[in-house]
Amino acid sequence: MANTLAIDDISTVVNAVLTNAQGGSATANTGDFTTVAQLALRQGYDPLSTAISQVLSKTIFSYRPYSRKFSGLEKDAIRWGNHVRKLNPIDKPLEQDNRFLDANGAPYADGSTIDQYKVSKPEVLQTNFYGAQTYQKSLTVWKDQLDTAFEGPEQFGNFLTMVMGNATDQLEQAREDLARGCVANLIGQTINTGNEIHLLTEYNTLAGLTTPLTAATVFQPANFKPFMQFVFSRIETLIEMLSERSYLYHLNPYQGGAQKLIRRHTPKDKLHCYMISDFINKADAMALADTFHDGYLKDVDFERINFWQRIAAPMAISTTASILTAGSSTVDSALNTLTVSETAIVGILFDDEAAGINLKQQYSLVTPMNARGAYQNWYWHEEARWFNDATENAIVLTLD
Repeated sequence: MANTLAIDDISTVVNAVLTNAQGGSATANTGDFTTVAQLALRQGYDPLSTAISQVLSKTIFSYRPYSRKFSGLEKDAIRWGNHVRKLNPIDKPLEQDNRFLDANGAPYADGSTIDQYKVSKPEVLQTNFYGAQTYQKSLTVWKDQLDTAFEGPEQFGNFLTMVMGNATDQLEQAREDLARGCVANLIGQTINTGNEIHLLTEYNTLAGLTTPLTAATVFQPANFKPFMQFVFSRIETLIEMLSERSYLYHLNPYQGGAQKLIRRHTPKDKLHCYMISDFINKADAMALADTFHDGYLKDVDFERINFWQRIAAPMAISTTASILTAGSSTVDSALNTLTVSETAIVGILFDDEAAGINLKQQYSLVTPMNARGAYQNWYWHEEARWFNDATENAIVLTLD
């Protein structure tokens, strides 16, 4: 479970996340690993791996390197320590200029003085990230198991390269789908904070349609182009609004009976924009002919996302997210959980510091050769923190 001082083994969670992403029915909760700011053919020899046949006329080594998506979430590595704190300055009101009038707004009397040593303490809110999550991958390689499976040391070397590359690909996909879950958790947090744009609802109201468009009718040829023109103009406006220092688009937590109003701004070079690829592909082909990429998103980390959690339901999210609640004048902001079930999420805009991955450990070790069994084991160990910060800007776009 994330958000503890412990280092948690999440191998079971990783397996469930991968199964879910690849079309299976396993479920995994994003809150289990997302840290939130808080206050073959068998013939012949090969008796050990039972997977490779004796040498035939030709051997094809099927392997291609895999590069993970969501790579823009990776932040600086953290090697030492376990608790990360983040300090947020809180704006204070501007003061009366004391050069001409006193504190009561009257001219200074003869003999009066101006106290230049009046204290004005800076106000700072500290948020905290705790713990880390870890998992491992292992592989056994026998010294003599494949002596009849290959034609010589060159083929055996190619085989080991393929197997090791496949192990690396599995880890790369694990990192991708954990990052996918981190974004899904941020979506749940952002919806709970109230920063959700209902695109169809807004468009129907703005256009004054007598028959409101639905998620089905919006794709009809007469409806889709004007709707997508509205969508992209709305996104452009949101990008411009996020560049302004304001209290909007993020959570302003309560602490000690007072709300800490944090002014945030997100310039383009610090903004991520992830959108469902099917939605953007339809826009490119049916409505706007690539104008989406020619202008205002050229300086933004824009990525087409094929699916949020499950490849079988690209726009849907179903999870128990770990979130920070705003609190009230009587209750401090606190860590909580939220059941999220959404079916029409088309995109999310968020600040670079709203979500990310801090790597702590990534290394591999190999055991000495086992003299009795004539094999050795390889181990890959990874430890990282997947984090969300609700006090940073984020906006979710939904097709409803």
